Amino acid sequence: MTDPMADPMADIVVIGGGVVGVSTAFHLAEAGVAVTLLERDVLGSGSTSRAAGGVRATFSDPVNIALGLRSIEAFERFGTRPGAEIDLRQNGYLFLLDDPGDVAAFEAGVSLQNSLGVPSRMISPAEARGLSPFISTDGLLAATLSPRDGHCTPEAVVQGYAAAARRLGATIRQHCAVTGIVVDGGDITGVRTDQGFVEASTVVCAAGAWSGAVGDMVGVSLPVRPLRRQIRVTEPLAVPPGLPFTIDFGTTFYFHAEGPGLLIGMSDPDQEYGFDTRTSDEWLERLGAAAARRAPALTEVGIARGWAGLYEVSPDHNAIIGESRAVSRFLYATGFSGHGFLQGPAVGEVMRDLVLRRPPVVDVSSLDVTRFGTDAVRPERNVV
Repeated sequence: MTDPMADPMADIVVIGGGVVGVSTAFHLAEAGVAVTLLERDVLGSGSTSRAAGGVRATFSDPVNIALGLRSIEAFERFGTRPGAEIDLRQNGYLFLLDDPGDVAAFEAGVSLQNSLGVPSRMISPAEARGLSPFISTDGLLAATLSPRDGHCTPEAVVQGYAAAARRLGATIRQHCAVTGIVVDGGDITGVRTDQGFVEASTVVCAAGAWSGAVGDMVGVSLPVRPLRRQIRVTEPLAVPPGLPFTIDFGTTFYFHAEGPGLLIGMSDPDQEYGFDTRTSDEWLERLGAAAARRAPALTEVGIARGWAGLYEVSPDHNAIIGESRAVSRFLYATGFSGHGFLQGPAVGEVMRDLVLRRPPVVDVSSLDVTRFGTDAVRPERNVV
């Protein structure tokens, strides 16, 4: 019996309205594919809207470097394709290093990045302070600078992709929660939602921290766990022009310009996995200690606001991208562990290519979920 609430046939359903989902929808629509994107809340309401907005290619894994660099190229031309202002500031990424092992690893990383077209370089602590005057060089051994990196506005990227996808014929449904995926004989026949049934033969899971539950709907294990990360924005202060996105790698304390102040954050090793996105103060003591050590002037600046969001963490802090071997045409792009926003443009292209069964613009075969059942995990070192 036909479901009276069923939508017309959608060749592809993308689940998740963050940057990876809308980028995928845009690139599929641009390729002439009928695509429907389903978002349980509003676009960008998950991890994307709460990201720090960093854009970089400074990774230790060549696949991540390639995805990052291709995404930077897309961010640079975002004003014409898909066509939106995203406030891209390419002031560079500055990693501060105070451990000999990290220095050696970053030297090797810079060499690899250079070989792949990334203009990163090692610099002295004194040069680092010249670029980022808030920092103290006490204990620093070296730093790396990648001048093409930077940051932009995540919400603008999401809305830019979504608007262009709609112009190209994509259907985007917000406030539409997926409740199940129907599989018949190993083939997907459609997606159940709280607003009815959507017929489809292909599903792309781009649900971020909620991807595990989507995978469970078809019996595909996607080992992604949600982890809260907090961010604060300071009161207005004199921010030097061209201030790079500055990261004290040993502590993960970071900051970059945000309006008239600074956006600051760092990881919390005591944070437990879960979907809690409330802001809380217990983390501020560790943040303050890291700031006092590496950027003492910032300890005198007041906090204007803050928020918390979720990292979608995979076991090796690398993305999980591929297509299920057990369920026909169930594809996934998740587990980015904090790198989903900055890799979103390239991953959307990759997912388009995988859906269309053609070689992807970046070879992501090593990121398939099956790696976790073998010794082929790919730990990413440059995690913040």
